Amino acid sequence: MNFDFEVGDFVRHPGHLDWGDGQVQPIIGQIVTVTFEEAGKQFIHAEHIAPELVAEKTKQARDR
Repeated sequence: MNFDFEVGDFVRHPGHLDWGDGQVQPIIGQIVTVTFEEAGKQFIHAEHIAPELVAEKTKQARDR
């Protein structure tokens, strides 16, 4: 499965915006591990939920 993000990028969960931004950790198959600001580590099954890339925050992190 192709994703619009990779390990280290920042994403949001479209159904839980209150979780804040999260940084993508390991991706194994369709399971994406994300550590969110307000919800901690969560496992997202990408077949059912598509995390949304937080482009500006990801760009800032990559430019460091």
